[in-house]
Amino acid sequence: MKLDKQGLNTICAHLGEVPDDQFKGAVSPIYLSSSYEFMDVDVKRYPRYFNTPNQEYLVKKIAGLEQTETAMIFGSGMAAISHMFLAFLEAGDHIIVQNTLYGGTTNFIREEFPKLNIEFTFTNGYKVEDFEAAIKPNTKLIHIETPSNPLLTITDIKAIAKLGKQKNIVTSIDNTFASPVNQNPAQFGIDLIMHSATKYFGGHSDICAGAVAGSKIHMDKIWNVSKNYGGSLSDFTVWMLERSMKTMGLRVKAQTKNANKMAKWLDKQTFVKQVYYPGLKSHPEHKLAKAQMKGFGAMLSFELIDHIDSNQFMKQLNLIKASMSLAGVESTMLSPTQTSHALLTAEQRADIGIADGLIRFSVGIEEAKDLKADITQAINTIK
Repeated sequence: MKLDKQGLNTICAHLGEVPDDQFKGAVSPIYLSSSYEFMDVDVKRYPRYFNTPNQEYLVKKIAGLEQTETAMIFGSGMAAISHMFLAFLEAGDHIIVQNTLYGGTTNFIREEFPKLNIEFTFTNGYKVEDFEAAIKPNTKLIHIETPSNPLLTITDIKAIAKLGKQKNIVTSIDNTFASPVNQNPAQFGIDLIMHSATKYFGGHSDICAGAVAGSKIHMDKIWNVSKNYGGSLSDFTVWMLERSMKTMGLRVKAQTKNANKMAKWLDKQTFVKQVYYPGLKSHPEHKLAKAQMKGFGAMLSFELIDHIDSNQFMKQLNLIKASMSLAGVESTMLSPTQTSHALLTAEQRADIGIADGLIRFSVGIEEAKDLKADITQAINTIK
């Protein structure tokens, strides 16, 4: 059996290891050279060409997890998604973008595409009908994010992929919140799968990276653009990422289990106005999430009742960190208004339902009872 056809944790632990032919070490060696032989070699290696030994092997793990032909790694999630966009869009082209997604992506599109004469349309909703209604003769790309950041909306991946195939439009997805552990969009026909590898791939809040996975034909287009923009990673970071991904299956499953517990518990608390989590049966797309996800993920958001200040609440937390980013083994909370979606205007946030008091909760691997106790004491402190 090929290694990329084996189980999740086997792929995480073994696929993409760099062979240590000299010393037979149990982990990948690090090749820190930025200069390699060019005569009489099959591959001319250079960091900016994304093909140093550590880069070349790590993408095998990513592609194996996402069930694609190949992949690329970048210096950040925004580097990954911007290079992906620029590989498939040029002046005069049009992209359709889901209205509920990461604020950095939204800001990039609004700030940079007008300079390049690239047209864009943000959908009115996130149903397939909303995307179909936005198609123009010059539409070249449809981009979705599911579960979305920070409201955990769920988009029908199979329906979007089918629409793209029917209209000869490339489809892409930000799969960061789900991770390959909980969702594999390639199974449903999506062309390109993007990740902020800073998040669940790294998992320890100490790496900044991005990834895109897809067919060789599509990835060759991205490589052809990316080699000119120079968004590659240092090989030490590449090595750290490969090391961290060995435990991704175990980490994300434990975090997902905790998030299910925390969402159900928060949903019953009198100090909570609303919980956003696809694992709740009350979530409007619960059945769809169940059909296309292996697990509901470790991210959720919630709003406190009106008279409780969300900032004061987060300041009283002792165990859960009020911290930027997400997906570390430690639980964190933040205000999307002040962080992930701060670049959007108040009107833009209101249009997609992000309230000023919304709290995004990245659930870690701690004991659920300890997380509940920390939230309870924080609420009791400010009552």
